[in-house]
Amino acid sequence: KLALCTGARPRQLRVPGADLAGVHYLRTAADVELIRTSAAPGRRVVIVGGGYIGLETAASLRALDLDVTVLEATTRVLERVTAPDVSTFFERIHREEGIDIRTCAKVAALVGDDCVREVTLSTGESIPTDLVIVGIGVEPRTELAEAAGLTLNDGVVIDEHARTSDPAIVAAGDCASKYISRYGRRVRLECVPGATDQAKLAAATLCGKSKSAVSLPWFWSDQYDLKLQIAGLNTGYDEVVLSGDPTRDRDFSCFYLRGGELLAADCINRPRDFMFSKRAITQQLPVDRAELMLGGLARS
Repeated sequence: KLALCTGARPRQLRVPGADLAGVHYLRTAADVELIRTSAAPGRRVVIVGGGYIGLETAASLRALDLDVTVLEATTRVLERVTAPDVSTFFERIHREEGIDIRTCAKVAALVGDDCVREVTLSTGESIPTDLVIVGIGVEPRTELAEAAGLTLNDGVVIDEHARTSDPAIVAAGDCASKYISRYGRRVRLECVPGATDQAKLAAATLCGKSKSAVSLPWFWSDQYDLKLQIAGLNTGYDEVVLSGDPTRDRDFSCFYLRGGELLAADCINRPRDFMFSKRAITQQLPVDRAELMLGGLARS
């Protein structure tokens, strides 16, 4: 029997100068220590990528009094995972904290002699910097699985028992791709709860216990005094219901519906909304739009 828990590696920034000293990726504790040694107050840092890793890093470095610029290649931060209202909220919060958020900003090159000194954009603009942190996603480590002849689909394909296409091999974590019937799609969950659940299933399967569990995907992100808690996956939503004002408040919830059914929720500093959403999505409970707009007030 074999368990594959090979994880994922940071997606590389493939532009000239990407191999210069001072260019960092954030994946391991060692990466954190390398960044920490360069993160002196007043220094300039450019973060490439406006996803969760990029924004969390930006918040942490701004708290250390660094001059932070975030470059996002698409039209808004968190574009791949949230509704425009949530993106607008986080862009506002980071700008209020003194961070330069730039969207539609594509990196053409990193420039420097022995160490990175500038980031050149596709427009020709150059941004001076003392270090660069790249957070543009991860790629599953599937080399061993491929060599073993296992089925791959954005990761190692597993079933509800964490078994791969070879019944003697299980897989779990960032390298594993699992079909979630609730959403009708195969997903590689890059999150701690997902990896933990899959590890438990894999261990049970290896021990001959045919255990299966259907748990709702959930995630979180801490930025400044904000805790974003996400219940479910918003793929295919056709309606958004907001509780709170994301243009003014520091707490609100964004509920994602499809055909009137609750698919997912992004809850910022709204733990009660998050817990309600997890239960409602898991049990496929009917929801009332007016009550969703009231948020926790409707359930107090």
